[in-house]
Amino acid sequence: MDVKPKTGRVFVEESVVKARKVETEIIGDDSDIERMTVQELRSKLRSVGVPAKGCKRDLVSALRGFLNCKADGDGSLVAEDHKSSEMKLICSGKKSSKRKTISSSAEVHIQEVNTVLEVSERQCVKRREKQVYTEDGIEDAKTTIVTTSQKLSIKTAEVSGKKPSQLKGKATPQIANTVVGASGEANLSIVQDEPWTILAHKKPQKGWLAYNPRTMRPPPLTGNTKSVKLMSWNVNGLRALLKLERFSALQLAQREDFDVLCLQETKMQDKDVEAIRENLLDGYEHSFWTCSVVKLGYSGTTIISRIKPLSVKYGLGTADHDGEGRLVTVEFDNFYLINAYVPNSGDGLKRLSYRVTEWDPSLSTYMNELEKSKPVILTGDLNCAHEEIDIYNPAGNKRSAGFTDEERQSFEANFLSKGFVDTFREQHPGVVGYTYWGYRHGGRKTNRGWRLDYFLVSKSIADKVHDSFILPDVTGSDHSPIGLILKT
Repeated sequence: MDVKPKTGRVFVEESVVKARKVETEIIGDDSDIERMTVQELRSKLRSVGVPAKGCKRDLVSALRGFLNCKADGDGSLVAEDHKSSEMKLICSGKKSSKRKTISSSAEVHIQEVNTVLEVSERQCVKRREKQVYTEDGIEDAKTTIVTTSQKLSIKTAEVSGKKPSQLKGKATPQIANTVVGASGEANLSIVQDEPWTILAHKKPQKGWLAYNPRTMRPPPLTGNTKSVKLMSWNVNGLRALLKLERFSALQLAQREDFDVLCLQETKMQDKDVEAIRENLLDGYEHSFWTCSVVKLGYSGTTIISRIKPLSVKYGLGTADHDGEGRLVTVEFDNFYLINAYVPNSGDGLKRLSYRVTEWDPSLSTYMNELEKSKPVILTGDLNCAHEEIDIYNPAGNKRSAGFTDEERQSFEANFLSKGFVDTFREQHPGVVGYTYWGYRHGGRKTNRGWRLDYFLVSKSIADKVHDSFILPDVTGSDHSPIGLILKT
């Protein structure tokens, strides 16, 4: 049989078929494309010289478009005339010995695909930026401010120590926590109302983290484990707090279900106690109040409990210290609980000498006497930020009441060196958590605060502490409540 010579058209058609067959062997059929991962799609597109950008559907579309282009004849194999549009065909992971080039029409098609992919990628970014403000995310790791035109990163887990206003560029005031998952998608939740989750410190150290009670508190104890839950709160005026329509002591009791609540700076007078006691909290039948008698409507401490104590004592037992109503002690089966409102050194540090040479040593002696019979827990506003991690601006407050060298040394010498454990710092050694934010400069909104409130416990029961925590979301005072869960 005579074989007719092939015409140019037949040769081109057969070349297209052969090329299509090679590409099918390399890439697979339509169903194979759908089953490819994003990485595989990108790898295949790069192997045939097509830009590999965009979401998965964009990559699938680009690969299909390339194959359709070849099938329609736009990929006719011609001589090596167009060096600029050279394309390497890869078969079975090895380079082909022959270099082929695509026609100019196919080159135009790829350019169009590239343009579509770039537009699509921008749309994907816009969709992701839109989604980050509506999806609930996981708190921790890094903090990011996102706008349509830029992404401005603020480190928290790795600690940048800079405020948003110190970073380059303009950003939305809304601050969000973000965690990037395995898929690469960023999950964000707005924490505009949770400023305490943003690390705020003028002198941060490597490894410091911002305190977030929703992620840093341990799981609840099982029902079989006996425990007691204690809470402490400087309310900065109890009557004013009870008038608030926002968070009240009653709501705190309903939410936290504490056993004992210690209050400081109640600013109560003896004549007002009975009326408030009767209407304060249902189920908490035992309350013990001490008020200032040397200055009415000043200072004052209270313990409210649903557990009946074995004994109660007011003050330190000396007239020099007990006129301002700063101390209440209750005895329970397994420990003494002291609620203290330690004197502030005051403007100009007028009471600094009294604080460090008289009050602190007297309280320390009192605690050590009680400890001879059973463990002691001291709680309350102790008016001292013990370490630099406990205050936003340590350098600027060296001579401010609550952070002088004298007060910090006294705190160490009279309490920590005597065997009492700072439970929050023991549980969170590298965590910046504040309990006080001054009203004057709106410190709570920017988390520029101090840690002045504590639970100190005897070393003998330190290992029984399940949780020592702060509730920075509770407003109504310039202090936030703190809590201790102790296994008994």
